[in-house]
Amino acid sequence: MTHLAPEVVGASGTAHSRTGTGTPDAGAVSSPSAARRPWTSRRRVLAVAEGVVSITAALGYMLLSRRIDVNPIVRLGQVSGLATLQLYAAVIGLPLLGLLLYTAHRGAVRRHQLVKRLVCAALAGLSTGVIAGGIVVALHGTPHPLGGQEGDPGVLIDMANSFLHHEGMSGIYPPAFPALMALWAKIRYNGRGETGFALHDLQIFFTAVAGPMAYLAWRILLRPFWALLIAVPAAVLFLDPIRPYSHIVMIVLLPLLGYWLREMRLAGRRGTRHLLVRGLVLGLTFGALFLWYSGWYIWAAPGALVAALFFFPWRQGAATVKKAALYIGVTLLSAGIVGAPLLYQMVRLGADNPDRYAFLAVYADPGYVLGWVSDRSGTLTYQTWPVAGEMAGQSGFALLLLFGVGLGLGLGMRNIMVRTAAAVLAGAWLARFWFAGHMAQDRAIQLYPRTTWIIMYCLMILAVLGMMAVVNRGTGWIERTLRPGGAGPASGSASGSASGAGLARVVPARAVRQLAAGMVCVVALFGAMGASWSVNRYMPSSDVDSMGIDAYRAHVIKERDGSCPRFSPRANCWDIEKDDWKPGPIQNFIWCAGIVADDWPAVCGMEAPKRVRSRADIERDAEADRKARQEAAQKEKDAQKR
Repeated sequence: MTHLAPEVVGASGTAHSRTGTGTPDAGAVSSPSAARRPWTSRRRVLAVAEGVVSITAALGYMLLSRRIDVNPIVRLGQVSGLATLQLYAAVIGLPLLGLLLYTAHRGAVRRHQLVKRLVCAALAGLSTGVIAGGIVVALHGTPHPLGGQEGDPGVLIDMANSFLHHEGMSGIYPPAFPALMALWAKIRYNGRGETGFALHDLQIFFTAVAGPMAYLAWRILLRPFWALLIAVPAAVLFLDPIRPYSHIVMIVLLPLLGYWLREMRLAGRRGTRHLLVRGLVLGLTFGALFLWYSGWYIWAAPGALVAALFFFPWRQGAATVKKAALYIGVTLLSAGIVGAPLLYQMVRLGADNPDRYAFLAVYADPGYVLGWVSDRSGTLTYQTWPVAGEMAGQSGFALLLLFGVGLGLGLGMRNIMVRTAAAVLAGAWLARFWFAGHMAQDRAIQLYPRTTWIIMYCLMILAVLGMMAVVNRGTGWIERTLRPGGAGPASGSASGSASGAGLARVVPARAVRQLAAGMVCVVALFGAMGASWSVNRYMPSSDVDSMGIDAYRAHVIKERDGSCPRFSPRANCWDIEKDDWKPGPIQNFIWCAGIVADDWPAVCGMEAPKRVRSRADIERDAEADRKARQEAAQKEKDAQKR
C-alpha cells in the first residue's frame, strides 16, 4: 500500500521510507529508549527546525532586499532590481544546493536526511522571499501599498479605518485581515490615516511567509521533496501580493483537510484524548482560516462533505463510530465558535450582496481552467485569450498535467489525499459551471472564476501524487522483478522483515538519494525563475490595463509630511484618504469591466452606463495626455535654456 506518510506522522516504517525521495531509514535507531537518540533525530525538534529555517530564509531574504537602491519607476532600474534579486538568491541558494549534493554523494544517510529536510525548508522560504523582495523593490521609496488607495486595497484601508473607529465588521467580508491592519497601524503608526502604511507592511510580510506556510502544511502529510514539489509551484503561481492572505488560505486548506479526514478515518486506532486534541486544534485552525478568507470554503465544501461521508468509519463498530462522531463534533463546534461572527453576517446579509463584477475571465470559455487573468489584462480580449493549444485547444503543459492526474487517479487512489483532492476538484468543477450557467439569468457572477485556482491546484496535487505513486510502485516492482532468485531470505525468517535489512538492493540507495538531490535543484531553479516572473508583473507602470499600475499608484500618493514619494513621476500627488468603509449601492446589472461602451451591447446585452468610456473617449484622452507630456518636456527644455 502506498502511503503519503506513516499512520503516525513522523514515525518510522516501510511506508514512510518508500517515498521515492530517499532511502529507507538505514540509520534508524533500534533502541527503544528515546533518550539514546541524538537530538537531530527527534521528530518535534526537526519539525521546529524546519519551520524556523523556512521562515528565517523568507524573512531574511525580504530584509536583505531592502538594500537594493534603484529607481523602480524607470525600466532600467526595474531590470537592475530584478537582476540583483536573482543574484542574492543565487548567493544564498547555491551553497545550500551544493551541501545537499555533497551529502547525497558523500557521508552518512542520517546526515543527508537532515540536510535535505533543512534545505527543502529553506528553498520553500526563498521562493516567496524573492517575491516579497521584488515587492520591496517595486515599492522602494514609498510607504504606500500595492494598489495605493484604489480597488481592493482602498476597500481594505477603509475597512481597517472602520475597525479603528470600533464600527465592527464590514458586511460579509472576512474581518481578520482588516482587523490586523488596524491593529498594526495602531501599534506601528499613528492609527487612523495610516492603515495604508500597515497594508504596505502586511502585503510584504505575508507574501514572504506564503512559501513556508505552504511547505509546512504539506509536511504534515508528505516527506520533504514531495512537499516542496507542491508548495513551491503553488505559492509562486497562485500568490497575489496585493492580497496574499487570500491564496495562503487556499494553499494550506487542502492539506489540512486531508489530514483531518485521515484522522477521522483512523479514529478506531486513536485514543479519545488524541481525537479531542486533534479535533480542537484543527477546528480552531479551520475557524481562523475562515475569518482570514472564507471564499475557498464555499468551493471546497461540496467535495469535502462527500469525502467525509465516504471516509467515515461506518463499518468499524459502534465504539469507532462514536469516537469519529466525537472528533467531528469537536471540530465543528470549535470552528463554529471561532467563525461565528462571519457566519452570522453571511446569514444576515449574504442574500443582499450579490457579485456582479465581470472581467476577462468571465467573458472567456468557462471550460478553460489552466490559466488566469486579472481585471487588468492589457490588450487581451476574450477572442485572443486563452491562446489555443496544439490539441483541441489544449497546450502541451495541459496534456502533461492531465497525464500526471491520470497517474494519480490510477495508481494513487489508496492515498487519502488523492481522494480528497479529487473530491474537492469535482465539487468545485460542478459549482463553477452551476454559477456560470445561471449567470445570465440571475445577473450575478458569484466569483465563479476563482474556482480556476482551486481546480488547478487540485490538478497539480493529483499530478505530483501521481508521480509519487509511480516512484513508489516502480521501485517496488523493480526490486521484486529484477532481484536474482534466492537472493532474499526465506519467507518468515527474522531477516525477512519489512525493513529489508541486510538485502542488497537492485536500485542502489545512494543513487536514489543522488537523483532526489538533483530534482531538488531543479525545483529550486524553477522557484527562482518563477519568482522573477511573478515580481516582474508588478513593477510600476502607468498603463492602467497592466498589473504594474498597482505599484505605480503607490508612488503617486503623498507621504505623511505632504510631499511626494522619492521616485514619484508626478509633481502633484494625491492626498491620503481617511474614509471609513460604507456599503456601496447594489446595482441590478452585471458591470462589464474592461469593455468599451461601443461593445457593451454585444458583450453585456445592454447599453453602457454613461460613465463607461467609448473608443473615441479613450483616443481623445490618450491624445491629451501625449500633448501634456510634450508641453511639459518643452517647458523643461526652455527652463534649462534660461
